[in-house]
Amino acid sequence: VVSFYEDLQMSLAVGHQYSSLGTQPILCGSIPGLVPKQLRFCRNYVEIMPSVAEGVKIGIQECQHQFRGRRWNCTTLNDNLAIFGPVLDKGKDTGYNQATRESAFVHAIASAGVAFAVTRACGEGSATICGCDTRHKGPPGEGWKWGGCSEDVEFGSSVSREFADARENRPDARSAMNRQNNEAGRMSLNDNMFLKCKCHGLSGSCEVKTCWWSQPDFRVIGDYMKDKYDSASEMVVEKHKESRGWVETLRPKYNYFKPPTDRDLVYYESSPNFCDPNPVTGSFGTRDRVCNLTSHGIDGCDLLCCGRGHNTRTEKRKEKCHCIFHWCCYVSCQECVRDYDVHTCK
Repeated sequence: VVSFYEDLQMSLAVGHQYSSLGTQPILCGSIPGLVPKQLRFCRNYVEIMPSVAEGVKIGIQECQHQFRGRRWNCTTLNDNLAIFGPVLDKGKDTGYNQATRESAFVHAIASAGVAFAVTRACGEGSATICGCDTRHKGPPGEGWKWGGCSEDVEFGSSVSREFADARENRPDARSAMNRQNNEAGRMSLNDNMFLKCKCHGLSGSCEVKTCWWSQPDFRVIGDYMKDKYDSASEMVVEKHKESRGWVETLRPKYNYFKPPTDRDLVYYESSPNFCDPNPVTGSFGTRDRVCNLTSHGIDGCDLLCCGRGHNTRTEKRKEKCHCIFHWCCYVSCQECVRDYDVHTCK
């Protein structure tokens, strides 16, 4: 299965060649798996679609960083990205078209990535339909005044909401779960906005200081959402008969825990152990994964290899050594070859 991100990148590469000919529908029509609402959105806002694609990529990369030492390390996202990709066959129910903690994180981080990338593009002036945020300045603080370009995270979140949530309009539990986790990802941006300031004046005197609202580095969002993953709330599915038919909703499985807020991740299916390849769960297994022989954590060879044991090989690596600082002002180094033991799961 070709991922949505790869399809989108290829479509944009072709579309830019003909953008002056007014062929925006061809660009959007070439992206597989879009539902009608997404297709309309794409045609109306085609200039920010590169930022949407970049946001998905940012989300994937951050997911892979956060889970790099775990049995599930996000590698299957390259093949199955249920949040934006073609609707998967419900009979097969493969990959991340599931309701696990991992699926919750995928939806949240990808939605946050799209909002982040669109917001950043607007602040940098890359798109003509958006710009700086002028609504949330308030009174100036002591010793500084408003200036620069405050990033409009509300616009970025609205783009992510309109595009990502367009798929989640079914009256079932999975759509309810995905909507919740998508919004939790977007709200993480708003919760982590901060005042960024710059000094002006002679010789760094900081006679004038201007400040503006800025998004944090996306690693901050990744760390924040990883904490949300670890504390995700398990839910149960309830069915209700309404005028439009049967509707599924979610409620917390355990009453003695604090119920989830709009900022929390939710799930209702248990995660597989991800030890062995399984096309149904989207697991590649951990065979041949590099493990840490000295760690007693999940990245250690005992846990990561699921008790199967590990192999060890020796690699030669070139690196700088015997570095000397010369006054003034440079450093000279020699190049050394050193042997390293690499441990991989059986």
